Amino acid sequence: MELARIFPVSQWIRGYDRTWLRSDLAAGLTVGAMLVPQAMAYALLAGLPPEVGLYASTVSIVAYALFGTSRQLAVGPVAIVSLLTAAALAPIVEEGTAGYLTAAALLAVMVGVVHLVMGVGRLGFLVNLLSHSVLVGFTAAAAIIIGFSQVKHLLGISPDRAESFFGTVTGVFAELGSTNTATLLVGLASLVVLFALKRWARRIPGALVVVLGSILAVEIFDLQDRGVKVVGDIPDTLPAFALPNFDGSLVGTLLPTAFVITIVGFMESIAVAKVYARRHRYDVEANQELIGLGAANVASGLFGGYPVTGGFSRTAVNESAGARTPLASLITAAVIVATIAFLTPLFRSLPNAALGAIIIAAVIGLVDIAEMRHIAVVKKSDLVGLVTAFVATLVLGIETGIGVAVVASMLVVFARMSKPHTAVLGHVPNTTTYRNVARFDDAEVIDGIRIIRIDAAVSFVNADHVKKLMIAHGIQALESSPGALVLDASGINDIDATGAETVGEIVEELDRLGVQLHLSGVKGPVRDVLRRCRLWDHLMDRIHASTHEAVAVITAGTTAPSDSIAFGIDERPRPDYELVTTIRETQ
Repeated sequence: MELARIFPVSQWIRGYDRTWLRSDLAAGLTVGAMLVPQAMAYALLAGLPPEVGLYASTVSIVAYALFGTSRQLAVGPVAIVSLLTAAALAPIVEEGTAGYLTAAALLAVMVGVVHLVMGVGRLGFLVNLLSHSVLVGFTAAAAIIIGFSQVKHLLGISPDRAESFFGTVTGVFAELGSTNTATLLVGLASLVVLFALKRWARRIPGALVVVLGSILAVEIFDLQDRGVKVVGDIPDTLPAFALPNFDGSLVGTLLPTAFVITIVGFMESIAVAKVYARRHRYDVEANQELIGLGAANVASGLFGGYPVTGGFSRTAVNESAGARTPLASLITAAVIVATIAFLTPLFRSLPNAALGAIIIAAVIGLVDIAEMRHIAVVKKSDLVGLVTAFVATLVLGIETGIGVAVVASMLVVFARMSKPHTAVLGHVPNTTTYRNVARFDDAEVIDGIRIIRIDAAVSFVNADHVKKLMIAHGIQALESSPGALVLDASGINDIDATGAETVGEIVEELDRLGVQLHLSGVKGPVRDVLRRCRLWDHLMDRIHASTHEAVAVITAGTTAPSDSIAFGIDERPRPDYELVTTIRETQ
């Protein structure tokens, strides 16, 4: 069992059905045909030679197949990670140099190590720093940046390198007069073919068709002589093991980017992995996925690649082509190895415009307008984080944008926590039920008894708001006799030290005003905290199992039952409470 947990590959190999082989073989060949041009295109996006993309698509796939838990996830270079790689390396290392290649490999190893540390430390929950809505906004902005970064390849121009998206746009427009007509025609034709096949012939690998067609066009019409830029010679040497230079200053500079790539890459990967795991009725384990992707990135860096993760489009193709197990991915890796060893001379005449078109076609779907509309319908306040992430990424850049996106996610959460949902409750006639008077017209407010429910943990974030709210309702309760306030605590699942202190202040203030505070439906974790701060003992005769019982006691002018255990108000004292009591008594 321990071996299966560390090496999930042992699970699917033991239960492998021979009837799956044909499906896995078909999926592996299909994704391999798709990945060859995509890997080269994404390497170009990262500022790397095409062969680096191929290197990143070999041993990384094998490593993930050994350690990952998804049976359909297709690991390899992806657009956003490629752009993040370029954004991190371009300011510190000159593109096209050996140092740039080494830095890319080092970054892959660092990304892998971050993944592994998070996986071993069971820190998968940290990816929740990015909410879904914020990720949608960030991804859309990143897709626009990626897509526009390839316009220069479609036009055959060479604008000056810009540090911002708007600088890139300005640079492209400034060079429009230098557009190479032949390059533009190749780029536009490639886009038309890609979109046409995607709409009417999804099973045909459009990227491969574009690659082969554009190579033939370059050779037949001598397009190089007409100014069409091509990738040139691609080495046919297989990826070889090599330790990157672990320069201390470079590691420190790249560390923030390694974290960003880990968070973004893992969120993209785990999201698509869970979709297909549900569809095929098996589970993916988040922390083991971190280990699988960590192993994939370390392997990629040690064999001349750059950071990788699971991709949406390739995984969809892998699953639709019939992939049943990671054997399909191993076949894909074999296809890439065979391509490097025997077919790279065929790609010498591959135009950059075709690769740029492949990237644009791949990322255009990342601008998910339908999902944005869905978020707006479900929860309009989520649009704040979405728009913030989108604008920040476009204006400030990918790396700063993701930082702002994380902050935006946290601010949205804190904003909701600071003013939690509360309800004034009324009695539903002929029942023992109390409901929100704003939603239930039949619910009747009881004169002199104000009943409120707080649907959130009480903590330092919202303590001040809760205090003002309860004091205000307590004052309203004084308008008629008996002048009592009932807090239905059934929606409060936790309370911290600040919250407990605030409750104590509320009790004192209400007592001074002549308002008795009663509690009902107090949950175990909240009871524990109230015991430790002695508030439970102080309020013991005003704590009830239910709101109905609280109202009955207040109306009758009596107190809560003294036997709290028998009436379901409290359980027997917990050992930690007894320990705290003993310590205080001995001080």
